Amino acid sequence: MIHGEPDEPGAAFDAIAQQLDAFDPFHLEVEEMIGEGDRVAVRLTMSGVNCGSHPRMPEPTHRSFTVEAIFILTLRDGKISEMRAVSDRLGLFLQLGWDWPQVD
Repeated sequence: MIHGEPDEPGAAFDAIAQQLDAFDPFHLEVEEMIGEGDRVAVRLTMSGVNCGSHPRMPEPTHRSFTVEAIFILTLRDGKISEMRAVSDRLGLFLQLGWDWPQVD
Protein backbone atom coordinates (compact mmCIF):
# COMPACT_ATOMS: atom_id res chain seq x y z
CA MET A 1 0.00 0.00 0.00
CA ILE A 2 1.03 3.61 -0.18
CA HIS A 3 2.42 5.34 2.92
CA GLY A 4 -0.50 6.37 5.11
CA GLU A 5 -2.88 3.71 3.79
CA PRO A 6 -3.99 0.82 6.01
CA ASP A 7 -1.54 -2.08 6.40
CA GLU A 8 -3.72 -4.73 7.96
CA PRO A 9 -5.29 -8.04 6.96
CA GLY A 10 -7.64 -7.51 4.03
CA ALA A 11 -6.38 -4.01 3.19
CA ALA A 12 -4.75 -5.22 -0.02
CA PHE A 13 -8.12 -6.35 -1.39
CA ASP A 14 -9.55 -2.83 -0.95
CA ALA A 15 -6.47 -1.23 -2.51
CA ILE A 16 -6.60 -3.56 -5.53
CA ALA A 17 -10.32 -2.89 -6.02
CA GLN A 18 -9.66 0.88 -5.92
CA GLN A 19 -6.91 0.55 -8.51
CA LEU A 20 -9.06 -1.55 -10.83
CA ASP A 21 -11.78 1.13 -10.60
CA ALA A 22 -9.31 3.97 -11.30
CA PHE A 23 -7.33 2.45 -14.19
CA ASP A 24 -8.91 1.30 -17.43
CA PRO A 25 -7.36 -0.38 -19.16
CA PHE A 26 -5.18 -1.98 -16.47
CA HIS A 27 -2.62 -4.62 -17.43
CA LEU A 28 -0.46 -6.79 -15.22
CA GLU A 29 2.26 -8.91 -16.81
CA VAL A 30 4.29 -11.45 -14.86
CA GLU A 31 7.92 -11.08 -15.93
CA GLU A 32 9.48 -13.64 -13.59
CA MET A 33 8.53 -16.02 -10.75
CA ILE A 34 10.89 -17.73 -8.32
CA GLY A 35 9.68 -20.16 -5.67
CA GLU A 36 11.31 -21.69 -2.63
CA GLY A 37 9.48 -23.57 0.09
CA ASP A 38 6.23 -21.80 0.90
CA ARG A 39 7.28 -18.50 -0.72
CA VAL A 40 7.09 -17.18 -4.26
CA ALA A 41 8.71 -13.98 -5.53
CA VAL A 42 7.02 -12.40 -8.52
CA ARG A 43 8.44 -9.55 -10.63
CA LEU A 44 5.79 -7.91 -12.74
CA THR A 45 4.98 -4.91 -14.88
CA MET A 46 1.79 -2.92 -14.33
CA SER A 47 0.40 -0.44 -16.84
CA GLY A 48 -2.81 1.42 -17.46
CA VAL A 49 -4.60 4.71 -17.89
CA ASN A 50 -6.06 6.78 -15.03
CA CYS A 51 -9.67 7.05 -16.21
CA GLY A 52 -11.51 6.85 -12.86
CA SER A 53 -11.36 8.37 -9.41
CA HIS A 54 -8.89 7.14 -6.82
CA PRO A 55 -8.46 8.20 -3.17
CA ARG A 56 -5.16 9.87 -4.13
CA MET A 57 -6.63 11.61 -7.19
CA PRO A 58 -10.42 12.13 -7.25
CA GLU A 59 -10.34 13.56 -10.77
CA PRO A 60 -8.81 11.27 -13.41
CA THR A 61 -5.77 12.61 -15.26
CA HIS A 62 -6.28 10.35 -18.33
CA ARG A 63 -2.52 9.78 -18.33
CA SER A 64 -0.93 6.38 -18.82
CA PHE A 65 1.72 4.68 -16.69
CA THR A 66 4.05 1.69 -16.70
CA VAL A 67 5.83 0.60 -13.50
CA GLU A 68 7.52 -2.49 -12.11
CA ALA A 69 6.70 -4.24 -8.85
CA ILE A 70 7.95 -7.19 -6.84
CA PHE A 71 5.56 -9.30 -4.77
CA ILE A 72 6.61 -11.88 -2.19
CA LEU A 73 3.78 -14.30 -1.54
CA THR A 74 3.53 -16.81 1.30
CA LEU A 75 1.40 -19.86 0.52
CA ARG A 76 -0.55 -22.02 2.97
CA ASP A 77 -2.81 -24.86 1.91
CA GLY A 78 -2.49 -23.80 -1.73
CA LYS A 79 -3.67 -20.23 -1.08
CA ILE A 80 -1.92 -16.91 -0.60
CA SER A 81 -1.79 -16.26 3.15
CA GLU A 82 0.50 -13.24 3.12
CA MET A 83 1.56 -10.70 0.52
CA ARG A 84 4.41 -8.20 0.69
CA ALA A 85 5.14 -5.93 -2.24
CA VAL A 86 7.24 -3.01 -3.38
CA SER A 87 6.56 -1.01 -6.50
CA ASP A 88 7.74 2.12 -8.23
CA ARG A 89 5.21 4.45 -6.59
CA LEU A 90 7.28 7.56 -7.32
CA GLY A 91 7.31 6.63 -11.01
CA LEU A 92 3.55 6.01 -10.89
CA PHE A 93 2.82 9.38 -9.28
CA LEU A 94 5.15 11.26 -11.66
CA GLN A 95 3.71 9.60 -14.77
CA LEU A 96 0.12 10.29 -13.66
CA GLY A 97 0.78 13.84 -12.44
CA TRP A 98 -0.37 13.04 -8.91
CA ASP A 99 0.92 14.93 -5.86
CA TRP A 100 3.29 12.93 -3.65
CA PRO A 101 1.73 12.19 -0.22
CA GLN A 102 2.92 14.51 2.53
CA VAL A 103 4.12 13.07 5.82
CA ASP A 104 2.85 14.87 8.91
